[in-house]
Amino acid sequence: MSRSIRGFFAVLAAAGWMGAGPTVALAQTKPAVTSLGPDFPKTEIFIGNSFFYYNNGMPGHVTLLERAADPDHKQDYRVTMVAIGGSGFDWHDVESYFRPNAIGSYSFDEQNNVVFTKRDKLFDVAVMMDCSQCPIHPRLKPVFTEFAKKNSDIVRAHGARPVFFMSWAYADKPEMTAQLAEAYTIAGNENNALVIPAGLAFARALGKQPELNLYAADKRHPSLAGTYLAACTVFAALTGRSPVGNSYLAGIDEPTARLLQTVAWETVQDYYQK
Repeated sequence: MSRSIRGFFAVLAAAGWMGAGPTVALAQTKPAVTSLGPDFPKTEIFIGNSFFYYNNGMPGHVTLLERAADPDHKQDYRVTMVAIGGSGFDWHDVESYFRPNAIGSYSFDEQNNVVFTKRDKLFDVAVMMDCSQCPIHPRLKPVFTEFAKKNSDIVRAHGARPVFFMSWAYADKPEMTAQLAEAYTIAGNENNALVIPAGLAFARALGKQPELNLYAADKRHPSLAGTYLAACTVFAALTGRSPVGNSYLAGIDEPTARLLQTVAWETVQDYYQK
């Protein structure tokens, strides 16, 4: 076992995520917002970076999970992704993403017919992610705090709800898990925004099954399994429904997919203290 992997499990053990079972979260602060219900969203814009667009786009996997869970209303679910490689909150002109007749203004159905979006509301929620280390970087933390508020205010001004996506630790820097969890939870509370605990799901999955390959070769970006785990966590957080048993498996073998679905649901339930 490598030194970085041993260090990773030491962090998990110290935080209570191994042995007797996981604690509520790897963040000292508890999330204030724990649900988007009863009016759960069906249309989302994901604003972020390459962590979102790897593996044909994590948001697309979210929509496929949503449609598989609610086939009678699958036409109501729609997702749009705006991702800039390496970007932080401050790289994105969020105001421009809500301008009329532009991003997300139309999509295509299963018969390839164009479907135009209602003009009064483009998206129910905006899921936003800072760069992978910006929320905890000594020089960039103030930018994270500033633009978490600025972008949340913009999203609300356009009738949507802001949501923060808590990213995962690098494979060789496990200490980032607790740091990112705390930073995103605080930002969520300060902006009355839901936080999706994807980073905690990564830590939990590796605690359960260390041989899982959740990372690409660079130890930062997600493998397909990592993307699917993140998508299941997003699905659980946004819809309030369990992904366990969902028929969409993203081409992953069924035992692994079921494990990832279970981890996502357990993580969301623990983080939100359900």
